[in-house]
Amino acid sequence: MSTIKRNLQVLFLGLSLCSIAHAADLQSAAQQLNVANTKSIEFSGTGYWYQFGQAPHPKLAWPQFDVSSYKAAINYDSPAARVQIVRKQTVEAGRDRPSPVEQRPDQHYNAGYAWNLATPANAQAPVATAQPGAVEERSAEIWSTPQGFIKAALANHAVSKKAKNGVEVSFKVNDKYRYVGFINAKNQVENIKTWIDNPVLGDTLVETRFAEYQDFAGTSFPTQIERLQGGFPVLKLKLNEVKFNTDFALSTPSNVAEFKAPAITVNAVKLAEGVYHLTGGSHNSVAIEQKDHIVVIEAPLNEDRSLAVIAKVKETIPGKPIKYLINSHAHFDHSGGLRTYVNEGATIVTDAQNRAYYQKIWAAPHSLNPDTLALSKKPAQFKTFSGKLVLNDGNRQIEIHSIAGNSHNDAFALVYLPAEKILVQADAFNPPAAGAPVPVSANPYSVNLYSNIKKLGLQVEQIAGLHGPKAVSLADLQTYIGQP
Repeated sequence: MSTIKRNLQVLFLGLSLCSIAHAADLQSAAQQLNVANTKSIEFSGTGYWYQFGQAPHPKLAWPQFDVSSYKAAINYDSPAARVQIVRKQTVEAGRDRPSPVEQRPDQHYNAGYAWNLATPANAQAPVATAQPGAVEERSAEIWSTPQGFIKAALANHAVSKKAKNGVEVSFKVNDKYRYVGFINAKNQVENIKTWIDNPVLGDTLVETRFAEYQDFAGTSFPTQIERLQGGFPVLKLKLNEVKFNTDFALSTPSNVAEFKAPAITVNAVKLAEGVYHLTGGSHNSVAIEQKDHIVVIEAPLNEDRSLAVIAKVKETIPGKPIKYLINSHAHFDHSGGLRTYVNEGATIVTDAQNRAYYQKIWAAPHSLNPDTLALSKKPAQFKTFSGKLVLNDGNRQIEIHSIAGNSHNDAFALVYLPAEKILVQADAFNPPAAGAPVPVSANPYSVNLYSNIKKLGLQVEQIAGLHGPKAVSLADLQTYIGQP
């Protein structure tokens, strides 16, 4: 090959790369995606949904659900959104789970308000229930669509920089929420990243990926969508219908607009001398008095709940520090308040399989909604176990046992007080409401719990659930699973 020919090839390659870089830009993408003329969009499809924060093991992905119908509608001007899903948990080989039940969530967002619609039993019309905790995520989903991202970028003085085969566009919404998107050489939005707050993960990356763009009545939109949150997929869709500029609009129900979160209630119910069941919400804890300290079992939900529980514990058992916090498992609704106890100076007692996971995620930034630990930066102290651990102050023994073979979670613990014959557990057995019929098919988690109780030789008289309004008896568990 001659030198002249090589130089011409290099020149043409350079011109080609330059053309690609210049072809991909915000304004061209806005034109390509018909952003100026897109006021609303509706799309539907099928695929998979994944239950965020409920992995059966710290190293595994979120549990998968089959989605037979996914319908989304977005009004960019309001902004407003509605997502209606029909889903059922995927039957997973090797994991004995309760029989899949069809779920039909109906989720709404409008101009800073979020709510769900559901029809209660014996009612004819759906009822709106405020979901203030979902506002951040549902708003992010609007701007994490191709047209939504371009609209938000243009409205928020986005900064563009060249990237391989395209351009990277970044901006902030309300000077708080950061968005970063990649526009390829075809002026298609390939992916969008943003960050929202989570009590466990802190500033949590939400990444949405798009593929297989098609033309729908003159406007381009992807037919494949994948969303990841916390490092694992939370949604995978194959779209079969896309409509633009429909008449979709929402109005916020008055009870949602006027909703004010009730004060957090914590009741200290005495189970035995120095043992208290801390109820008053959807999730419970247990406080155990020791000679010169207190042991608390479970830190559910978030910092607000933990702060309220800690205040009640100090009121109920005054003058003693909380030395240990026993964690049943890593599901987010049961670990969302752990960081608060680290800040309190408590040692976290958990299955050895959970330690590295907590150390990793607690090192992540918590800048969107700093909690007390983000401000104090105290190091976490752990006491881990595999199989069994006993906390003994000389007066009272607290036994912590791994729940073997339970498909709900692979690093799962129960707590047993041998002197008081009290068992504390989460999720393996959630007693049904009074008068509710016994299930036709026994919950395998509960069957497994009973099997563990028998194998360990625990003489249980009371079961203090970390869900439910009150403690129950071993006989209640036996009745629930159909055991004599």
